[in-house]
This record gives sequence, structure tokens and C-alpha cells, in this order.
Amino acid sequence: MENIIENKSFKFAVRIVNLYKYLTADKKEFILSKQLLRSGTSIGANVAEGQKAQSKPDFYTKMSIALKEANETFYWLRLLKETDFLTVKEFEDISADADEIISILTTICKNTKIK
Repeated sequence: MENIIENKSFKFAVRIVNLYKYLTADKKEFILSKQLLRSGTSIGANVAEGQKAQSKPDFYTKMSIALKEANETFYWLRLLKETDFLTVKEFEDISADADEIISILTTICKNTKIK
């Protein structure tokens, strides 16, 4: 059975790595792009860890961290757009994926009941 959030967060991490390579090579931007790389790849790593969680609270914790990282990633994307390192089109393209991941993770966190 396909795990939608695991697949989407992995594909998003690949896009983030490629965006990082573009920003450092073509735009010579090293500070913001490093932050983006860290948070953007951390989403999928936490989702993957959550899939092997030892308990429901452990799963919830990993999904919550993934959600926080997704929100942080969206922040860095916005900042890169506002400082003209990303065009509006580049921003809209990748931020749509970030929005979708945030929405899925928000739903997962809301539906994971912890007593």
C-alpha cells in the first residue's frame, strides 16, 4: 500500500536538494539555502522515522516535528522569494508542494489521538 505522505515528503526532499544546488551554484546564495536544505529534507526524515514508531505518542511526535519543519521550510521559501533569489513562478511551484505536505501532516496530527 502506498504511503502518500512518505512518498510526497521524499519527492519534496529531492526537489529541495536540487533547489539548494541551483541556489548555491547559480545564485551564489549559501546561508538561506542551507537553512532550506536542513528543514526541507528533515520533513521526510521525520516522516520515515514515524513510520517505524514504537508507539502512537512516538508517531505523533515525529509527525509533529515533520509539520514544524514543513512550516519552517515554507518560511525559507517565502524569504528566498522576497529577497529575489526565487522568482514568483519558482516559488509558487515548490510552495504548492509544501502547502500540500503541511495540509496532510496537519490532518495526520489532528487525527492521531493521544491520551
